[in-house]
Amino acid sequence: MARDDLFSDTTPAPATPPGQQPERPVRHQPLAARMRPRDLDEFVGQQHILAPGQLLRRAIEADRIQSLILYGPPGTGKTSLAQIIAARTRSRFERLSGVESNVAELRRVLAAAAHRLENTGQPTILFIDEIHRFNKAQQDVLLPDVESGVVRLIGATTHNPFFFVNAPLVSRSQIFELRPLSEDDLLTLLRRAVADPERGLGQMRLRADEDALRHLARISDGDARRALNALEIAALTTPPDARGVIHIDLTAAEQSIQKKAVVYDADEDAHYDTISAFIKAMRGSDPDAALYWLAKMIHAGEDPRFIARRLLIHAAEDVGLADPMALVLATAALHAAEFVGWPEARIPLAEATLYIATAPKSNSTITAIDAALKDVETGRTLPVPEHLRDASYKGAQRLGHGVGYKYAHDFPGHFVPQDYLGAQKRYYEPGDQGVEKKIKERLEQWRRQAREQKSAGEP
Repeated sequence: MARDDLFSDTTPAPATPPGQQPERPVRHQPLAARMRPRDLDEFVGQQHILAPGQLLRRAIEADRIQSLILYGPPGTGKTSLAQIIAARTRSRFERLSGVESNVAELRRVLAAAAHRLENTGQPTILFIDEIHRFNKAQQDVLLPDVESGVVRLIGATTHNPFFFVNAPLVSRSQIFELRPLSEDDLLTLLRRAVADPERGLGQMRLRADEDALRHLARISDGDARRALNALEIAALTTPPDARGVIHIDLTAAEQSIQKKAVVYDADEDAHYDTISAFIKAMRGSDPDAALYWLAKMIHAGEDPRFIARRLLIHAAEDVGLADPMALVLATAALHAAEFVGWPEARIPLAEATLYIATAPKSNSTITAIDAALKDVETGRTLPVPEHLRDASYKGAQRLGHGVGYKYAHDFPGHFVPQDYLGAQKRYYEPGDQGVEKKIKERLEQWRRQAREQKSAGEP
């Protein structure tokens, strides 16, 4: 059975009519299965689609759900959300696996759904886990019944459906992206599991330290199942003390999730200190130090997008035009990190780190824009010179707009000196490193031509 959805279990839970409680979970089920959310109020995370007033929540509450495709990383709530929808919408819940099911099984479920709808009026929600695993023929079998409303499809996938699901099926479905749960979301789930005496660990004499729970939340990388599984392992394998209390401390949490906690304290001082050291090592052109701080952040479970954003900013601020490719590579690393996630994201992030650390450096870009911003904020606002104003509309020349403007491409070297600001200002001072050395030579030549023209009294 595929397990890329939140709190998956070996058997599908039956749909529960509104107002009734789902069947009580049995104790042999894993903690993650027992703690499956029973309704939207218990569902944690995904506020961008499930907060009060958001589209998907309104559709569920009004029983106006059409076919959906839910995609996102493991442990973000795809199966749980499908079962909540089925219970809330009085639908029969049928579950298939994109890994195990075949066309014959699919046709059987669709035929039963059509018979049920015709004879009892009860709609069917067909949940297909890992729908991207269905081949084109299997996906095509679904199309007529999805389009006619015989079934309402909820597909779950860890892959972008626009690339991995047939376009006709995508066009007949609403697409919702589920995001990795935040550290705070996971902490909520862990605390709930510790306290819940019916489904969680509340019947045990258990004490879990805050730093232990936070470590599990951080290392689980947004995956609720991973966090709850680790908590259960810690609770079941930690021997009770002399008073019979099972104490889950940081050491027990590290052992249960097989990852050591690095110094990344809860008040986030170490978080900011480490990223500061990372940036300063790259600025100082020390690739080895930069790689160490990068490795520390990776091991601590830092968000890869946070690291990638800092790389992008640093490439523009500290490398700049000395090597414009640094910004291109940092942007590519950001997209790659978002696409692949941990652990593979470490590779493009390390590539960008090494490139930036070993690139020639220039901070001329940030000093230039900050100087211009300071003038705009504190100085007199400059009007646009008449010859630079828009002259594309009828009557512009009567106002003097565009009169006297020189088109640069009509002149040798595609350059002609003329007043582009209406004041004598200089913000950009190129450095002499890397690519910017040639920019400096070119700019000095243009500025010299402008000075010579001005001394000759030419406009």
